[in-house]
Amino acid sequence: MEAGRLQKQEGLNSDVLARSLFILLLSFIAFRSAAQDTSLVYGRLINQDGVPIEAAHIHLQGTDHVTTSDENGRYNIWVPSNQPATIIFSHLSFGMYTEQVTVPRGEKRRLDKTLQASATLLNPVDIEKVKKRQGHMLSSIDPKPAATLPGPNPGIEGLLKVVGIGVSSNNELSSQYSVRGGNFDENLVYVNDIEIYRPFLVRSGQQEGLSFVNPDMVSSVGFSAGGFEARYGDKMSSVLDIRYKDPLKFGGSVSGSLLGGSVHLENASDNHRFTYVAGLRYKTNQYVLKSLDTDGEYKPYFTDFQSLLTYDITPEIELEALTNWSRNHYTMVPQSRTTEFGTVKQALQLRVFFEGQEVDEFDTYFGALALNVKPNSKTKLRFISSAFQTYESETFDILGQYYLGELETDYGKDNFGDVAFNRGVGSFLNHARNYLDATVITAEHKGEYKDGNAKYYWGFKVGKELIHDQLSEWTLIDSAGYSLPHGTGSTLDLFDVSKARLGLSSHRYSGYAQGTWTLNDSIDMELSAGVRTQYWDVNEQWLFSPRASLSFQPNWKRETVIRFASGVYHQPPFYRELRNTEGQLNKNIKAQTSIHFIAGADQYFHAWNRPFKWVTEVYFKYLRNLIPYQVDNLRIRYAAENTSTGYATGIDFKINGEFVPGIDSWFNLSLLQTREDISNDSYMDTSGVTHPIGSVPRPADQRVNVGIYFQDYLPKNPTYKVHLNLLFGTGLPIWPPHAQRTPDAIKRMPPYRRVDIGFSKQLIGENSKPVTQGFFSHFNSMWLSLEVFNLLQVNNTNSYLWIKDVDNLEWAVPNYLTSRQLNLRLTGRF
Repeated sequence: MEAGRLQKQEGLNSDVLARSLFILLLSFIAFRSAAQDTSLVYGRLINQDGVPIEAAHIHLQGTDHVTTSDENGRYNIWVPSNQPATIIFSHLSFGMYTEQVTVPRGEKRRLDKTLQASATLLNPVDIEKVKKRQGHMLSSIDPKPAATLPGPNPGIEGLLKVVGIGVSSNNELSSQYSVRGGNFDENLVYVNDIEIYRPFLVRSGQQEGLSFVNPDMVSSVGFSAGGFEARYGDKMSSVLDIRYKDPLKFGGSVSGSLLGGSVHLENASDNHRFTYVAGLRYKTNQYVLKSLDTDGEYKPYFTDFQSLLTYDITPEIELEALTNWSRNHYTMVPQSRTTEFGTVKQALQLRVFFEGQEVDEFDTYFGALALNVKPNSKTKLRFISSAFQTYESETFDILGQYYLGELETDYGKDNFGDVAFNRGVGSFLNHARNYLDATVITAEHKGEYKDGNAKYYWGFKVGKELIHDQLSEWTLIDSAGYSLPHGTGSTLDLFDVSKARLGLSSHRYSGYAQGTWTLNDSIDMELSAGVRTQYWDVNEQWLFSPRASLSFQPNWKRETVIRFASGVYHQPPFYRELRNTEGQLNKNIKAQTSIHFIAGADQYFHAWNRPFKWVTEVYFKYLRNLIPYQVDNLRIRYAAENTSTGYATGIDFKINGEFVPGIDSWFNLSLLQTREDISNDSYMDTSGVTHPIGSVPRPADQRVNVGIYFQDYLPKNPTYKVHLNLLFGTGLPIWPPHAQRTPDAIKRMPPYRRVDIGFSKQLIGENSKPVTQGFFSHFNSMWLSLEVFNLLQVNNTNSYLWIKDVDNLEWAVPNYLTSRQLNLRLTGRF
């Protein structure tokens, strides 16, 4: 391992090109511009909850000088020097405000405004406005409901599974999700324009712990399930765009439950030149994991610390630093397991007695610096440098002695429900000593220029990856001699073995250019078109990805936005795609490709005198150069060969609005089919005739998905609320390991059905009696929640243990997820 660390250090020292490029770019932005007869007024617009207000109009009265606030609520506007100037702030949701200022020549004036929304019961979330959807395929998601979402793994990703269109999941212990038939590795995640990475070796939801995104620090969430713009990166399925808060004053939150706790602080200096938001989280799944089939000692703990600091060097130049440290530690000492499965006519039971333990550790470090420059009111420049480091170890030796029995199903017999006879007795030994160190360093520039009805984006990025992987994993099965792989002489063949020492050093280069134009003001027609390019020096492949979208608002009675989008999305292989199941690297792998065709519409309407929004999207994705894979819980095992073509098609529906007056709820329905055809794949029937296998379902072929997040309250006492989180997904395809995916071999899991419910009481807040003295007087709000996980006590399955019996039949023994549990949570904001 020490040699590997030295090699890595040498690789880091060789990264002169990326660092030099970043320093060179910084040298070009050391300038300032100002007109001789005008002065600059700048600031930030927020609502009463401190959330930035985007797309507000800032107008200098008596002129045609108009600007808009950006996604962080910030704006710049030039006014005449040494004379009174009236600035008008307006927004569809917040009305109109005026402010008069006089700024001396050569000086600047900061003017922050808090705009008040019209009073409504329980401060309902505003239905997303039409303007925010035009010109791109990114939809806005309010992050506030993540604080009250019931479930063992809440947060932004948990909210996305019920609010985001086209999203599916069948594991409540994980933050990972599938979008329109893609796998977990096909989703982009950005925080403040910085791409986020996740650990490599995590194989189950029990090990995963905390996701990167800290929901306490989030101000806005954008999500696209396909057809996204060229300025977003190179993945085949989706993009999640997170913005962290830019606070104006001191505040924070504290939360604690049986699953852990969190605290976050935020503040700004008096002149707002320096701001910070920071969060510390601790999580343990020990309480929830006790409900699993496998009895034993579970000692998981997951901790992370994040911070975002900003400093305004000048009104036009801002320095931003994003940091993250995360430690995931998972220890399990299994003792025994009893699982009953099968059908009414053939009920079976698996009993396993264990020895050994599993210890996994995942330590990640992430840091990024960004320099934001606004040389004038039309131009924004952003220079970003980031580094990601992960140290991962996965070690286990677990011996299991199992008994596979068939249960008595005759009600008339005294031993009904007991084991009638044994179908198999045996043992297995799972061993792993896997260690992985990975470093990803990037330097990039992003630019934006607005000229009238046109907006232009451009950017380029240089990245270096260093990976050192030591893989030693094998499985021995001894089922009384009938399923043991037989060796020759003194050699013993293992059932499954991977041993390797691997290393990879590579560079990636990418860039994009994009334009957005307003073509017709009368129907708000906007066209967005751009292209991305990328080169990776391992497979020496150049990639070009043209993308375009068109949206317009017809002159209909109901506000409606119609969208069309298409594009080519190349996904260059990362390390996991290169490594096959035997631990060998195939460096000749080419990028997987997805060609998107999407048509959709958003319609805004009122029912029962309350606002609603209806969203429909229909899509088709043609897939080529695919790398076949299998999924075992969260671990994706790739074949490391471009041998497949396929498609994904479907339709998504979403409606959200005030089903209960003053509070939003969401209902999602997705219909999907995704299939692939592996080239030169065939099987032999019992007669010895060879047949091509043809098209088969992809591993993420979850045909029907339903997500519901419903909120309600007591009409005469709104301090009492209820939050219902419901997920339903039809079964995913499965087939035995080391077996061909023939039509007869493919089966499906049972449907995933999950209902979590939370009952909360507001102790401090706008609807309760104010606290004026003591410690609790410092809190703006406080809620106490009682949550019931898996309300219907459904035994959901997300993976299988494969066992053979005396007749050499292979049985898929389900690994059930968590059962019904209670949780108590206290959340306060100050």
